[in-house]
Amino acid sequence: MTEVFGQGTGHEQVVFCQDQATGLKAIIGIYSTALGPSLGGTRFYPYESEEAALADVLALSKGMAYKNALAGLDLGGGKAVIIGDPQKHKTEALLRAFGRFVHSLGGRYITACDVGTYVQDMDIVARESEFVTGRSPENGGAGDSSVLTAFGTYQGMRAAADTVWGVPELAGRKVGVAGVGKVGHILVGHLIEAGAQVVITDVSPAAIERTRAAYPGVEVVEDLDTLIRTELDVFAPCALGGVLNDETVGLLRSKIVCGAANNQLAHPGIGKQLDDRGILFAPDYLVNAGGVIQVDDERRGFDFARAKRKTTAIFDTTKAVFALAKADGVPPETAADRLAERRMAEVGGLRSILTV
Repeated sequence: MTEVFGQGTGHEQVVFCQDQATGLKAIIGIYSTALGPSLGGTRFYPYESEEAALADVLALSKGMAYKNALAGLDLGGGKAVIIGDPQKHKTEALLRAFGRFVHSLGGRYITACDVGTYVQDMDIVARESEFVTGRSPENGGAGDSSVLTAFGTYQGMRAAADTVWGVPELAGRKVGVAGVGKVGHILVGHLIEAGAQVVITDVSPAAIERTRAAYPGVEVVEDLDTLIRTELDVFAPCALGGVLNDETVGLLRSKIVCGAANNQLAHPGIGKQLDDRGILFAPDYLVNAGGVIQVDDERRGFDFARAKRKTTAIFDTTKAVFALAKADGVPPETAADRLAERRMAEVGGLRSILTV
């Protein structure tokens, strides 16, 4: 295990993990523990290079710190990535080796599910470490966090609708969902129930067929580029990040961007471009916090009704962010950052007060 400084990014700790016997290559990033132990999922993905994996874990762990702060949780921000194709390289031994690295950090990092990892994987990791959430109910966990991730994203979308159209409803609105995997599929269900017209796309034909089978009324377009060019009320990115860049922002034809994908903005200036075009952006790390609310609740003995009530509050927090953005004349992600940073500074500062 090798530690390096956070490459000028403000990270407290970055850990490179390698186990030759199992083929494990992983990176754990801890951005902040100001509010508590860092919590964030483990992404299992075939990165093109170690540098690409490092860039991803640095961005994701920072996003988790802001997400946890905005959600009102006593948690810092962390994330892990395992380099490899989960369909080819995931084994029990590799996951258990990863669990040992997680455990070696002594609780500074708590892991959970993310892209390429599932509840059953967390059950295996938990055999080597107590610092694991997102386990199965049979093993004392909360199960799939996608359920409340999607619900929270839907609450954020309702708040955006209320801000743009004056009513927190999506009935009759056309919503384009890019990515109908674990979270996007569930989000489509909320939208259909709300009376929205839903258009979807995904790189996986199986994911599309699964969604069409469950919701025959959805429309399917060929690819992400087609969806971005489609006249929409809401564009909901729910796959990997970076979908909003200098090219796609100019092509986007929607009034709202609100989705569950992490790190949707390719660079900080994209938010200003959206704002200049009159497109309301609901910061991803604000609206997709339902999953982390769920796994945090697991640490105290999971109660779904309690976690869902906390997730419902994403509606009010999103409205507060939009109101602050308007008052300060800044894009919503800047307002969200300010709220998160204020809480990290104010509450994190309490740690200097000694107790007996």
